[in-house]
Amino acid sequence: MSVKTFSGSFTQQEPIPEAAIEAAVAVLRSGRLHRYNTDPNETSQTALLEREYADWQGAPYCLAVTSGGQAMQIAMRASGVKAGDLVLTNAFTLAPVPGAIEAVGARSVLVEVDENLRIDIDDLAAKIETSGARFLLLSHMRGHLCDMDRLMAVTDAAGVKVIEDCAHTMGAKWGTTRSGNFGVTGCFSAQTYKHINSGEGGFLTTRDPDVMARAVILSGSYMLYERHGAAPEAEAFAQIRLETPNLSARMDNLRAAILRPQLKLIDQNAERWNARYRAVENALAAEPALQTPRRPQAEYMVASSIQFRIPGFGEAECVDFVARAAARGVELKWFGSDDPKGFTSNHTSWRYGPPQSLPRSDEILSTLFDMRLPLTFSTEDCTLIGEILCEVYSAT
Repeated sequence: MSVKTFSGSFTQQEPIPEAAIEAAVAVLRSGRLHRYNTDPNETSQTALLEREYADWQGAPYCLAVTSGGQAMQIAMRASGVKAGDLVLTNAFTLAPVPGAIEAVGARSVLVEVDENLRIDIDDLAAKIETSGARFLLLSHMRGHLCDMDRLMAVTDAAGVKVIEDCAHTMGAKWGTTRSGNFGVTGCFSAQTYKHINSGEGGFLTTRDPDVMARAVILSGSYMLYERHGAAPEAEAFAQIRLETPNLSARMDNLRAAILRPQLKLIDQNAERWNARYRAVENALAAEPALQTPRRPQAEYMVASSIQFRIPGFGEAECVDFVARAAARGVELKWFGSDDPKGFTSNHTSWRYGPPQSLPRSDEILSTLFDMRLPLTFSTEDCTLIGEILCEVYSAT
């Protein structure tokens, strides 16, 4: 019997839509790439994108910036985080999240995650009490939304401000509310492997006019804040503009032009990603040892990746499993390694912050595998990938 293999690329994204290419060429031909370099009475591509993103997100205010990491840094500063403050965040996340906390001069307090890869709300409540932290940078890591009703009840009761990292949940919902609309701010990414692609880019949304006014000035608006597409009225800037530093983190018109047509496709692409997730998930169900996270009924996911655990595996077995899957064309990341590789790392390698004891998260991450699901894969490809992983495990 022939051995099943896969030959697709786990890093190949779909082409940029033709409408986006045409819009980008028009910006290049104009020479007006800077968001504030416009003709009289012209609205820039970046300002148009801000208005369209705000309308799609269902938030009154939106700011387009250079990256998701800059969105988080600006959101924290605009929400009141200062040097020396303690900021709670998930133990299971990617390095830009604790990195953003350190970049604003704050210190991370890491919160345990549960077996479904969501922040442990009981541990969060305990660490709010013991640390005295009054900010939570909540990472919806790999697209997993926790019980947002319960989380907001805990944080509201404690007076903790929530900044949502929605890099992996653009378009996702808890109940009928979009991810990013629960906390003070929502932060989004348009990096290549996210749900819309401009190579790099990010957004910050909020309902708070003062937070947005500070964010706009922080992003580097100079005194041109009235040229933004989804910002507060000018009076919100009257004092803030004189007190707030310029961090030069503006999105440019080229990236905005690339993103505007993609925003129109995100809801239908969410369904396409979810179909691919279900195909892998269903195939993995044939091998009970490969445990995928439980998805809550209240969660509407946008699953551009999938995770599974193999409880009971040791380090050598995990390393061997990744290697044998790769030999058959399936690219996995493993979160149990102390040595960061590519985009993947865990808290033991974030040595710019204080070491922290997280026994439950360490146990979960030690056998956690992660895999991208680009839309260049068909659902048949995804079924095949799941079958290969089951076979690799069976041959262990």
